Amino acid sequence: MERQCLLRKADETEYIALYRDTQPGQNVYWHGFGEPPVLSFRAAFDDMEFNRQRQLQRKLVKGRFAGGNLGWVMAEDMELFACLYRKPLTRPTPQQSEVLTLIENAGPFNIQQLKEETGLLVKQITPILHRLQEAFLLYEDQYDGEWDRGWYRFAEMFPDVDTQRYSKTEALKILLQRFAYRTVWFDAAMAKAFYRVPEKEIRNAAASLVSEGILIPRESGYLLKSDEALLRDYAPRDIRSVYALHRNDFLYKIHEPALKQMARNLTDGLPYDCEPLQYLLIDGRFHGAAAGHFRYGPYDLNDIVCDLPDAENRREEILQAVLAENPGGQPKRFLGKDLSPQNNL
Repeated sequence: MERQCLLRKADETEYIALYRDTQPGQNVYWHGFGEPPVLSFRAAFDDMEFNRQRQLQRKLVKGRFAGGNLGWVMAEDMELFACLYRKPLTRPTPQQSEVLTLIENAGPFNIQQLKEETGLLVKQITPILHRLQEAFLLYEDQYDGEWDRGWYRFAEMFPDVDTQRYSKTEALKILLQRFAYRTVWFDAAMAKAFYRVPEKEIRNAAASLVSEGILIPRESGYLLKSDEALLRDYAPRDIRSVYALHRNDFLYKIHEPALKQMARNLTDGLPYDCEPLQYLLIDGRFHGAAAGHFRYGPYDLNDIVCDLPDAENRREEILQAVLAENPGGQPKRFLGKDLSPQNNL
């Protein structure tokens, strides 16, 4: 919680360090189009506007990372992430070659212009662009929230980036050290869930860091050697807080498989829509979710499910945290009990 700036909110300097260590950054799940990435609850300032300015200044840049997902990384780290995630395109299709050659010779183009130049449909052009983006041959310049975005040669936008400077293992070793600092302890499954890299590759990179004396094995995972003495003498604080974390939050992502299973256990058999909308981080541990159905507008908040033993005693605190992240919404139930006014008289 301390390393995540959830006990004391970060100033701009600490925020930038936290963002660097938890890249690629993503938007709030089910966000409005064009919103910049945020680190919810961590900043002592409006980090959506802060990151909007960083996008505008191209200090945050867009790419396809972690299994093809869109994300934003700091411009100075584009090389590192390109080396980790680049999917070389050795045998392009004729249509891929046509689009790439067109942009190389006369770009930038937006999708509508590419449609006019090639005669291809948008539904044909879009996957071509995405594949060329995954190969780090093209770059989509999204520096604001507008729909009309240009596609450029990657090398034109990032002339100093060498996409082969690091091997995949070397890039992963750099990122795992940052990951270890912000998670304190991690195992290969957590790193796989976040980076979307095969677990075998993560274990190999971690083993190399262990041999170099940077990581040390602990139980079934790892921690930084530099944290060993700190943790030996560390006295945990009593934490009392409730956060409703969206599904692109760093802490959700690193625990995604376990949290999905927790939600299934808590909602199994419920007779109404109960997709997890946010997950409840209570006193530094995940204990439940706001469950319902996504809509463009206030979500359907059908239930608040929770396994906290004293959840009923903390009902108002939990409801306030959920309502803060669901403007205009109103939970229908808490632990399966109807919250309609006539049932609370």
